[in-house]
Amino acid sequence: MIFTRWSAKLPGTQRRAAARSDRAAPRPAPGTPAVPPTAAPAPSAAPAAADGTPSAPTAATTGSVPAARAEHTDPAPSQDRPATLPPTVDALSVHDILGTIPALVAVVYGPEHRLAYVNGAYAAVFGLRPAGHTAREALPELDALGLLPLMDQVLRSGKPRTVKSRKVPGGAAGDRTRDGYYTFTCTPIEVAASGPAPDPEVACVAPHKGVLVFGAEVTDQIESAERLRASEARQREAAVTLQRSLLPQELEQPDDLCVAATYQPGGTDAAVGGDWYDVITLGAGRTALVIGDVMGRGVRAAAVMGQLRTAVRAYARLDLPPHEVLQLLDGLAAEIDASQIATCVYAVHDPNEGRLVYASAGHLPILVRDPDGTVHRAAEPTGPPLGTGGWLHTSGSVPLGPGSSAVLYTDGLVERRDKDIDHGVEALERAFAGAAGAPDIVCDRLLRSLGITASHDDDVAILVLQHPARTGHDAELFHNAALELHGGTEAAPRARAFASGVLASWRFPTELHDLGVLAASELVANSLQHGTPPMRLRLRRTDRRLIVEVTDGDDHLPRRRRAEPADEAGRGISIVATIASSWGSRRTPGGGKAVWCEFALPRG
Repeated sequence: MIFTRWSAKLPGTQRRAAARSDRAAPRPAPGTPAVPPTAAPAPSAAPAAADGTPSAPTAATTGSVPAARAEHTDPAPSQDRPATLPPTVDALSVHDILGTIPALVAVVYGPEHRLAYVNGAYAAVFGLRPAGHTAREALPELDALGLLPLMDQVLRSGKPRTVKSRKVPGGAAGDRTRDGYYTFTCTPIEVAASGPAPDPEVACVAPHKGVLVFGAEVTDQIESAERLRASEARQREAAVTLQRSLLPQELEQPDDLCVAATYQPGGTDAAVGGDWYDVITLGAGRTALVIGDVMGRGVRAAAVMGQLRTAVRAYARLDLPPHEVLQLLDGLAAEIDASQIATCVYAVHDPNEGRLVYASAGHLPILVRDPDGTVHRAAEPTGPPLGTGGWLHTSGSVPLGPGSSAVLYTDGLVERRDKDIDHGVEALERAFAGAAGAPDIVCDRLLRSLGITASHDDDVAILVLQHPARTGHDAELFHNAALELHGGTEAAPRARAFASGVLASWRFPTELHDLGVLAASELVANSLQHGTPPMRLRLRRTDRRLIVEVTDGDDHLPRRRRAEPADEAGRGISIVATIASSWGSRRTPGGGKAVWCEFALPRG
């Protein structure tokens, strides 16, 4: 940007020029009378036109200086031109151009950035500034804003530079009630020479390169952006609160498993995802473990997740096989929102079998670590995601005995934009193989190993379960005893005798001993009357409960009913339900059923 005729436009230039002219005129000697100035000679008559009319005077004939551009008026304008010509840019002074701009403008020149000009908007914000002084002296606010090094760069490189959203404290000029924000652009310019001047600190006596500082106020934009960020933060907090309220506030801790889970929302926006997990104790020592992911983000995904999680808990109470639970969940997902895709893994651990039976609806494979540290995937079978319909899910199983552990997770843990998801699963396998410690510690180590931070762009849910290998005193708190039952009238007495002997050897109190024997007798009697061989009585003790379970080959599940006074049967299940802490029944995988009841052990 080149400012031409700069000296003619700066404040005080005309005054300094008049002073120079006054100093150049000769002064009379003292006592000599002042001589009046010689009058200019009268202009000669203008030549007459052809028709005898005197022509208009010209600069050549009058000896006067022609009028400045855009200031000359033609007394007799032609019909082809407008009567008054608009002013050109050359006729406007720097004050005319920069003085009316509402943005902040300051002009400095030279390597020390000596101040040449500030406009009214600048003075209104920072106050009047003395011209001629260096920017460090006259413009301390630019130093505070960090613009002086930037101005040096602009002066050296000749290229403009911009800094955005610099804060100007309120009250800088006495009339500001709030902080302001400005975006400053420093543009290189060339300041023309102004000639000799009485004050060399003010005048630019030779052409210099300078910098024009232009500050545009962006306070409204910054405040709007801050309000938007605050609103997004509130929305995100509400969404995350909704998400966490739909997740279990405290995981159920089974007798035979150690379980921990973690959930980390992804990104910084309000659009949380639909990742979820759950642990459900089914009774008789069995535990259901669930993890799922509703695709998409936002409150809608979280709401669908909440409905699916509630439905899973309801279906789990039916004690159905995993594939049947997913079959029911598939139909419900289609009814909730057919356009919302969701994946899920539902697994059941039975300590008596030492296996993890599971079914998967489009979810990532469970990873299982054996006691020797070997990690393998429980990859099959896997069906399509929930809500697709028309697919018959099937169950699979993987060993999970004492000393083994497993991890269930969502895709946010292993999926990356620049890598195939299989690479992420392989990285998780390596991390899981070396992740020792309690389940909650394993969760943290897996997050760190996979590089999950607070800025991760996807939700992550992890569920870690361990089947500890107990020794010493802990092993004494866990016992199993089983008796094969053969049909006949002698089966019931044998079952009562077996139960009495086992409970006595476990040193239960008398009351609990008698209740356990009564429950075993009633369940065996019910199985002998309504079931078919093979039959088995199993007694199991944990550190918190006594479990009595009877299995047989008939798949008809018993139900509790009110027996009439005249009825000779139908009271067995009612008696068991009355004396036990809980009871239930389920169908077994090979055909048949299991009926069980539990007694809570006294603490201490």
